[in-house]
Amino acid sequence: MLDLGETQTGIRAAQAVRQSLSADKLAVDNGVTIVDRNLAIAAARGNGYQGSLNLTTQEARDLGAAIGCDFFIIGEAHTLKRSPSTGEDYFESYATIFIVSARTGRLIAWQRPSERRETAEQAEQALLKNLTNESSRYRVSIMRAADDEAAVRAAAVESPPAAIEVMSDDDESKTDTRAPRPYRRLKPPYPDAAAQAEVEAVVDVLVDIDARGEVGKIEIARWAGFGLDQSVIDTVKQLHFFPAMRDGVAIPMRVLLRYNFQRKVPDKAPAKTIIIPRPKP
Repeated sequence: MLDLGETQTGIRAAQAVRQSLSADKLAVDNGVTIVDRNLAIAAARGNGYQGSLNLTTQEARDLGAAIGCDFFIIGEAHTLKRSPSTGEDYFESYATIFIVSARTGRLIAWQRPSERRETAEQAEQALLKNLTNESSRYRVSIMRAADDEAAVRAAAVESPPAAIEVMSDDDESKTDTRAPRPYRRLKPPYPDAAAQAEVEAVVDVLVDIDARGEVGKIEIARWAGFGLDQSVIDTVKQLHFFPAMRDGVAIPMRVLLRYNFQRKVPDKAPAKTIIIPRPKP
């Protein structure tokens, strides 16, 4: 559990989450223990972590390995004064909570609780109480992800995934190889949750495209939360491609699609789609 930013609200909010998980009897009974705060923060800084909430799965795995944990929680928390165009001024305390699997690097759960009160202290105290009461949600997300990952590993042993070629920079430079091309480019919607938080982020997704140009396996390679990942997945499922070609023959191929999300403003596209050759391991 890392601090939720360097603000006093962030430090106190992180402590509230730590305490709630440590006091959750069901979490403790299922083997959930919290890595020492100082050790976790020192390991994260040693790994070069700067507080980003838009990590690739590889960056997330590296961070988890540095800390030495199975799951980690990152995010940010602030208390701000708001002056709306109508109505009285108020104070808002909010926290962004990301729960990440260190084994897979995937974002397994996120939430953004927010409290509004007349004073900064009242808003922050309401937020801390909210976070303290959420221990069951954190525990359920962690335990469910642990069970799901164990099931996936067992299934992989029984039925190894079929090999599929990965588009590389070398392939792109060859005249006899052509990357898959979408019939038309669809723009993922910018979710309300992202709009409320004014999120700008990049979502990368690995997509298996068969020899008919149809989408198969979809895997998020850089996550952003706030509903952006699911928006990308739902959009990619609707895509159809001209398949990859080599020597005039259609072949299956894995490509990396990148979606750049910016704050939603009138007459501006919510996202751009880029097909990026995926480097070979």
